[in-house]
Amino acid sequence: MQFEFATANQIIFGAGSIQKIQPAIQQMGARAFIVTGSSKERVSPLLNLLDNLKINFEIFQISGEPTTTKTLEGANLARNMRADFVFGFGGGSVLDTGKVIAALVTNRGDIFDYLEVIGKGKSITESPAPFIAIPTTAGTGAEVTRNAVLLSPEHRVKVSMRSPLMLPALAVVDPELTYSMPPEVTACTGLDALTQLLEAFVSIKANPLTDGMCREGIQRAARSLRIAYEEGQNVSAREDMTLASLFGGLALANAGLGAVHGFAGPLGGMFAAPHGAICARLLPYVMAINVHALEERDPDSPFLNRYDELARLLTGSARAQEGVRWIQNLCDALNIPPLSQFGLKTEDIPEVVDKSQNSSSMKGNPIALTTDELTEILEQAI
Repeated sequence: MQFEFATANQIIFGAGSIQKIQPAIQQMGARAFIVTGSSKERVSPLLNLLDNLKINFEIFQISGEPTTTKTLEGANLARNMRADFVFGFGGGSVLDTGKVIAALVTNRGDIFDYLEVIGKGKSITESPAPFIAIPTTAGTGAEVTRNAVLLSPEHRVKVSMRSPLMLPALAVVDPELTYSMPPEVTACTGLDALTQLLEAFVSIKANPLTDGMCREGIQRAARSLRIAYEEGQNVSAREDMTLASLFGGLALANAGLGAVHGFAGPLGGMFAAPHGAICARLLPYVMAINVHALEERDPDSPFLNRYDELARLLTGSARAQEGVRWIQNLCDALNIPPLSQFGLKTEDIPEVVDKSQNSSSMKGNPIALTTDELTEILEQAI
């Protein structure tokens, strides 16, 4: 057995963690570029800290999914101010944008030089400006991943910029920053975290180190996601979900994902649908098709045992079908909408299937799914 494992240079976890980063950022320079969401008020604890340290900063706000155009705009601003380091303070979209901006500060050229699938896929050669990731949602685990996902509007697809050099210098995971998430955001981001844990656990690139993180994260999400959805101020549930998100990011960065995320990139590029909502809707159908395909075409596959173990982690039952049913019931309880609500129609399915078959995430799925099977998943998710 051989495997590698890489993650952020340093991870600080726990309530109030943002107050503990002063020693780290004092070593990074005098000019900070801050990527955040639509609310400047949320980032005020960080701004106060920078003011106290006499660090100059500029704020770059984004809303919605990160696009190639918006990200390049931010990169140019960061270059012009000669930023010494970059913050991402927000959800997964903010963190991904910040990662790319940090990389482009030191790696010149067009953004498409470095993008997969639609770009040249060139390697990042220069170390990015130090990037500090501070998530305010519990879903993507982007604070510990080596890639960033961007929407290319002209290509109608989401693609990654990917490099081990893009791993954050510092990840600050503070559950208190997630308390204000509304229920619908808690549901979608939480199910995204759970999806990443489940897919990494049955990925063809799984290893013993990621397995342990997945098992721990799955159990925490199973016991706490519904509670966090119903009781946003529940301290224990929010801590469980931030840990589940963190473990999911650590796992996917080193073990890969599967068909849910293989679909999510093309769907996110073609329709104005939140990434978490797409993953949440697809998850039970992908699980069911994977189990059925393995039973039909590879009945001795060790991945069938993995699905049985997932059922035990989620429900206590040792049957894969019970795990699928539990996930479907959870999605129903969290009011996950059908993909038709975001504009997906039956006539769009062939294009989505074709694009998804070229995605990097699809390569980690425990079995290669046929065009008919991929079509069936989308038909059910509509």
